[in-house]
Amino acid sequence: MILVGIDVAKDKHDCCIINSDGKFPEEVFSILNNREGYETLYKRICSLAVDFKKVKVGLESTGHYSSNLLAFLLDKHLTAYVINPLRVNLFRKGQSLRRTKTDKIDSRNIAHLLMTDSSLKPYSLSSYHMEELKSLTRYRGTKVRERTKLKTSIARLVTILFPELEQLVSSIHIHSIYAMLEKFPGSAYIAATHLTRLTALLLKASRGRFGRETAIRIRDTAKQSVGAVSPAKSMELQHTIAHLRVYDQEIGEIESEIEKIMDDVNSPITSVPGIGMQMGAVILAEIGSFRRFDSPDKILAYAGMSPSMYQSGKLTGSYSRMEKRGSRYLRYALFNVTRYVCHYDPGFTAYLSKKRKEGKHYYVAISHAVKRLVRVLYAMEISGNRYQTA
Repeated sequence: MILVGIDVAKDKHDCCIINSDGKFPEEVFSILNNREGYETLYKRICSLAVDFKKVKVGLESTGHYSSNLLAFLLDKHLTAYVINPLRVNLFRKGQSLRRTKTDKIDSRNIAHLLMTDSSLKPYSLSSYHMEELKSLTRYRGTKVRERTKLKTSIARLVTILFPELEQLVSSIHIHSIYAMLEKFPGSAYIAATHLTRLTALLLKASRGRFGRETAIRIRDTAKQSVGAVSPAKSMELQHTIAHLRVYDQEIGEIESEIEKIMDDVNSPITSVPGIGMQMGAVILAEIGSFRRFDSPDKILAYAGMSPSMYQSGKLTGSYSRMEKRGSRYLRYALFNVTRYVCHYDPGFTAYLSKKRKEGKHYYVAISHAVKRLVRVLYAMEISGNRYQTA
């Protein structure tokens, strides 16, 4: 076997090649992060191995720094292993008591880890394609969080400019109210406008939901409002609403692309009541392929949702806490989607009720339901069967 360890960086990558006997056919060398550097690495591998089935290439999971190199390796039909940096770090500490860390040492450690750890799973082409879905779901999450901040800003500005408005409508975060505030950003502007104009705007924006009576109530309240008259705050409100509309459009485009990929994937996990297209996409994107995990417990560990344990001699930890050392995106998706599954599926509702009757806190009971849900999802993905309510 030829084992290649690569320490990935921004501008260059350090590479170490060893054989199955642990010997170094070549000294550790560096390649540039460009086409010429990749070809240099490929030629060196070809000079040492004719059969690529006997070649393993390992590199740390370093996000966007390793994506181009990984794509090159897969395109050359080389078996690649993407390794958790924490795993490499712990392996390095186990090799020596000295606090010595260099890129060359890291590349050697990755190569030796490939040789000694039989539990490592190769990175498949399907997992690489899942990176597109992962990029989209994480990008959507970023946009949703930014949109939430804009909504918070709108609520703050409305409290200053027209505090009584929240008592007149079910929510200020609806299209018709945004349309009114964008045109009349404050109680003073609403009070000064003609009733016919305000009525026409609300009728059109709400598609007939808000009519003349609502317009009269809003305008009369605006005339008695204690809201501040601040041109600066009014301009900020208009601009914030305009930015929010842009975010709504962008999120809609992202979700359309996610739905296209999900249609191609055709995963059975969206057949579970409570798992929608978007959250199902997050779970699939973060896990990649269920088959790279030997059991559901390893998926829980990957999400950082397995209980931590401490035992030494006669001392045993009394309270086991969630590790929270895995993918925070997967942990967030599993935890939140389980709450919906427990609401919509009778079997999970009964299971959650059972755990609550045992005296467990709500969130502890949900974490137990997460474990059950992961077992169900794992069985569905491996078998390809859709969900059936017990």
